[in-house]
Amino acid sequence: MATEKPQPFAFSTQFRGSVDMYGEPKRVTEYLNDHQGWFVRCALPMKAEPFGDNGYTLIIGRYGAFGYEVEPQMSVILEPPHSGRYAMYSVHNPDFNHEGYEVNYHSQMEIVGIELTEMDESISEVWQQKSIDYLSKEFTRINWQLDLQVKVRFPKFIYKLPHNLIQKTGDNLLIQIIKQVSPRLSFKIQKDFHTRFDLPLPPKSSRSCEVVKS
Repeated sequence: MATEKPQPFAFSTQFRGSVDMYGEPKRVTEYLNDHQGWFVRCALPMKAEPFGDNGYTLIIGRYGAFGYEVEPQMSVILEPPHSGRYAMYSVHNPDFNHEGYEVNYHSQMEIVGIELTEMDESISEVWQQKSIDYLSKEFTRINWQLDLQVKVRFPKFIYKLPHNLIQKTGDNLLIQIIKQVSPRLSFKIQKDFHTRFDLPLPPKSSRSCEVVKS
């Protein structure tokens, strides 16, 4: 008689944040729509490669706890924008061997036009100090949020540990991964955009990332 597999643990978290750009919404939207030109490069050190017309396959890195490690992979689709909103979500990839884990990812971005006076003082000061003759008086804030759930079926020896310890450790590890990956990706995209258009890079205060639910 086959031994019944233990039920997987489900770890989840939600984050939100924003990125300010020294560019009008139209220019930022055009840049984001041309993601084939920047996504793979900005995702580094994550490994990324194109998946279909609007998707990418990502290898996030190698993570683990209690002597057990996984190197999660996921394929995501970045939908074209609707009314200034983008959606990115994970999809099934038949080429993956997902034995032992399952990733369910969903994120949204919203492009919002803002005035220089709506930016944090430290952000507006950088722009004003450069004394740039810029035609547009409108800038952009990218508001984003993400919802991530990872199900993991551990080896049997892990299940001998207290389940509340496993749950807490897994949830905390997920939070640490997002805190590491998301700000780095936001910075690289922000830097790539401003370098491309020969604009000054906004200070660190122009990017935010916070836990909504853990």
